[in-house]
Amino acid sequence: MRPLFAVGLVFAGCCSNVIFLELLVRKHPGCGNIVTFAQFFFIAVEGFLFEVNFGRKQPAIPIRYYAVMVTMFFTVSVVNNYALNLNIAMPLHMIFRSGSLIANMILGIIILKKRYSIFKYASIALVSVGIFICTYMSAKQVTSHSSLSENEGFQAFTWWLLGIGALSFALLMSARMGIFQETLYKQFGKHSKEALFYNHALPLPGFIFLASDIYDHAVLFNKSELYEVPVVGVAMPIMWFYLLMNVITQYPSHSSPRGLLWHGIVHSSDSTCAFGVSLFSPQSAPPSLSRSS
Repeated sequence: MRPLFAVGLVFAGCCSNVIFLELLVRKHPGCGNIVTFAQFFFIAVEGFLFEVNFGRKQPAIPIRYYAVMVTMFFTVSVVNNYALNLNIAMPLHMIFRSGSLIANMILGIIILKKRYSIFKYASIALVSVGIFICTYMSAKQVTSHSSLSENEGFQAFTWWLLGIGALSFALLMSARMGIFQETLYKQFGKHSKEALFYNHALPLPGFIFLASDIYDHAVLFNKSELYEVPVVGVAMPIMWFYLLMNVITQYPSHSSPRGLLWHGIVHSSDSTCAFGVSLFSPQSAPPSLSRSS
């Protein structure tokens, strides 16, 4: 029952997380930095209280190794969220990230000299075909909006290509981080909760460089319409409510075990929910050429 409960928790968390993220970026496509900061801050505080016992517990893995992992993790998180500001639709964003299995296999073969069964190669090939089809159809959608002039359409497509490049970079960086983490676990033992805390706490100073953008979107969030939270009856700006729910619902998938199978489950649930969101969401507006909001 415990594995089934855990899988159900991850699916429920990831599905609701995607929905709230969609609600956020539909209103403010450039809000990726404030979302990333909120997620990092929440997990860092939780880990500081319950994992490292207010800093009194010494890390099992030396901090210098975490510094390398944190650099990769921070880069992946910021690039992934910023891609939403580059004409990348939410369904494509989530489906593209399911290509982590492909990146893991490629880097596993190159770096770890791993070999896989024919069945696994065939499975990855099918996933690749699905991602390619989704990406191709997204490209056609970007360039086919009748409201855009030829020059605007070309500019929108150029931003879209940059977004695809950003997602591809983040995908490979994430796979490399997974391999690095796997080697650390083999050397020092598995300490997933500790790694979760340091991966989110150590990058927090890096958000100083993004402070202006985070502040601007906090002001925009404050100006959103008020929403009365059910049960508690407290009124708050609805964008802050969406952000709060996004932060809370992302925690189950972040705190789950970090196996390859689990990693695939998490991204599969993301992709499934992204497809559902795309079915029940209103028709997307033409891509914005502004990168500021």
